[in-house]
Amino acid sequence: MQNQTRIIIESVKPQLDGGSFYIKRIVNQKVNVSAHVFADGHDVVECCVKFKHEKDKKWSEVRMVPTENDEWEAEFTVEKQGFYSYFIEGWVDYALNWQHGTERKIKDNQHVKSELLEGAEYCQAILKEVTKEEKAYLNSAIKAFQDAKLYDSAIAIALSDELHQIFKKYPTRTLANSSAELKVYVDRKKALFSTWYEFFPRSASETPGKHGTFKDCERLLPRVAEMGFDTLYFPPIHPIGEINRKGKNNATTAEKGDVGSPWGIGSKHGGHKSTHPELGTIDDFKSLVKKAQSMGIEVAMDYALQAAPDHPYVKDFPRWFKWRPDGTVQYAENPPKKYQDIQPIYFESGDWKNLWKELLDVALFWVEECGIRVFRVDNPHTKPFYFWGWLIGEIKKKHPDVLFLSEAFTRPKIMNELAKQGFTQSYTYFTWRNTKAELIEYVTELTQTEQKEFFRPNFWPNTPDILPFALQTGNESVYLQKYFLAATLSSSVGIYGPAYEFLVHQPMAKGKEEYLNSEKYEVYHWDWEAKNKLTTLITRINHIRKQQESLQQTNNIVFCKTDNEQLIAYYKFNDAKTDHTLMVCSLNAQNPLQAVVRLPLEELGNQPVRVTDLITGNSYWWDREWNFVELHPALPFHLFKIER
Repeated sequence: MQNQTRIIIESVKPQLDGGSFYIKRIVNQKVNVSAHVFADGHDVVECCVKFKHEKDKKWSEVRMVPTENDEWEAEFTVEKQGFYSYFIEGWVDYALNWQHGTERKIKDNQHVKSELLEGAEYCQAILKEVTKEEKAYLNSAIKAFQDAKLYDSAIAIALSDELHQIFKKYPTRTLANSSAELKVYVDRKKALFSTWYEFFPRSASETPGKHGTFKDCERLLPRVAEMGFDTLYFPPIHPIGEINRKGKNNATTAEKGDVGSPWGIGSKHGGHKSTHPELGTIDDFKSLVKKAQSMGIEVAMDYALQAAPDHPYVKDFPRWFKWRPDGTVQYAENPPKKYQDIQPIYFESGDWKNLWKELLDVALFWVEECGIRVFRVDNPHTKPFYFWGWLIGEIKKKHPDVLFLSEAFTRPKIMNELAKQGFTQSYTYFTWRNTKAELIEYVTELTQTEQKEFFRPNFWPNTPDILPFALQTGNESVYLQKYFLAATLSSSVGIYGPAYEFLVHQPMAKGKEEYLNSEKYEVYHWDWEAKNKLTTLITRINHIRKQQESLQQTNNIVFCKTDNEQLIAYYKFNDAKTDHTLMVCSLNAQNPLQAVVRLPLEELGNQPVRVTDLITGNSYWWDREWNFVELHPALPFHLFKIER
C-alpha cells in the first residue's frame, strides 16, 4: 500500500542513471543538490538534504532553499575520502503553515483566538528539543497564546521572526517523504589536479646504445620535479615476450638486439608481477618509487591486461585465452593495427572467477609491495565494464588513495561508462581538438553537462601511440599552444616526453598519426640535460598551476568573447571565488594577432581589475569591458592573474 504522505520529490540532481552509479568529488568539495519538491494545496513545504560518510553513524542535514517553480537547492561539503550517501527529505510544515495562515488572518483584521490556541500546541510539541533560552521563549509564547488578556502580546509573538526561526529549526516533519539514497565517491585532491610526464625507462641511460635501468631513472627525477610534474608514468616495466617480438617501426620480424614493445608482456623471466631484468629488480623499483615520493612525485604504473605468447599465464592457465580450432591463438588486433606479439585475455573464460582474482592480485601486488598509488590502464574499453567496476571497487575498499587513468580513445558512451564504473580520470579527444569552435564545444560538454559529475578529463597533446597531425609540422608555436591549452583548460595534463619538448615530429608515413622510429620498439638515447623554450615554458606553466587554485579544477570556466576567431579566451575561478585567472591563446602559429577580449565583468563584480601576466610579469589595469591584446607565434598566449 502507498505510504501516507503528501510530498512529491522529483528530478533529484545530481544522480547518474537513476542512482545506478555514483558521482565524484574530491575532499572538501561541495555537492550541489537540487530537486522538485511540492505538495497538494497551498500548505508550506520544507525539505532538506541528509548526508553522511560511510563510516558515520548519524546523518547530517542541510536545509534546502526554494528558487522558483517548486524547485529547491542546497549544498553540502564532503570532508573525508570514501563514499557518502545523500537523499532528500520533504514534509508539510504545519507549524510554519499555521504561522503563515495566522499572519494573513491578522492582516485581514480577523480575530485569531482559536488560532493562537493551535499555536500553543505547536510550541508545546517541540519543548523537549529546544535550548534553555528557546524553551523560555516558547513558554512565554504558550502563556500569551492561552491568555485572552495577553492578546496583543500574543499577536506580536505569533508574527515574530524569532518564533518563525524556532519553528524552522525544529520541524515536526509529519508524514515526511524521502527520495532514494544516492552516493558520491570522494577522492584525494590528485584525482582532480595532476601533472603527468611519461618516458620510457629503458631510454634513461647516459650511454648511447645501452639499456636504461631504474637507477638511471632515479638520476632523472630532479629534471621531472624541476619541470613541475607530480606524476611520472612508465610504460610497462615487465619482462617482454620473445615469441613474435616486434622489430623497429612495428616490424613483424625482430632483428637481433631488438628490444620489442613493453606492452608485449611476459617471458621466461616472468609476467605481470615481475620486472624486466635489464631494468632492475623489484627492490630497485621500490627504491625509485620511494625516491620519487621524497621529491613530490608519484610513479604511475601501466596496468596492461594482455600477454605475450610466452607469458607464464599461457602455459599455466590456458583457459584464460581463446584457442582456435587449429590450436593457435588469435593475436590482438585494432584494425588496421595488428599486435602479433600480444595475446588478448579471454574474459569469457569458464574460469573467469580465478582470472579476475589473479588480475586483482596483480594490482594489489604493486600497491602493497611497492607503494604504487596511481595506475594508467591500457585499453580498458576492450575488457568488460563490470570487471572494472568490481576491480576498482575492491582495491579502493582497502586502498582509497589509489587512482586509475583510463587510456581509452574510443566512442563517447564507452568512455563515459568506464568513468561511471570507477575510473578516476580519462584520456580525451583534446588531442584532436584544434579550432576555437572545437575546443569550446568540447570543453563545454565536459564542464557544463552531466559529464562534470563523473568524468574527469586528462588532456594529453601526444602519446607514444599518437603523433597528431597538428604536431607533425614541428612548429614550436603549435607545441606551445597545445601545452598551454591542455594545462589551463583541464586541471590534469600529461605529455609523452622528451619527444614532446624536443619537438620530435616525423610521422611513420603521410596520413599516419604514428611516430617514425617509434620509441615503443627501440631504445632511444636522449640528451636529458638539453633545455629549450619549450622546457622553460612548460616548467613555468606547471609551477603557475601549483600556485593558482583556479587552474586546479576544470569545471569553473567561462569562455570570453573575442573579435577574432583565431583567438580563444577563457576565465577560470576556484570554488571560493578567491582566485581568478584569464587565459588568452592564439591559434595562429604563423602570424601575430591583434584583437580585443571581453572581460566577464558580471563575474568580477563589474569593477576595474588589475591583470598580471604570470608568464612575463607585465601588469595592466583594465577598466573597460573590451580590452586590447596582441600575441606573437614566439609567445602565443597570456596567462593573467586577475585581482579585483
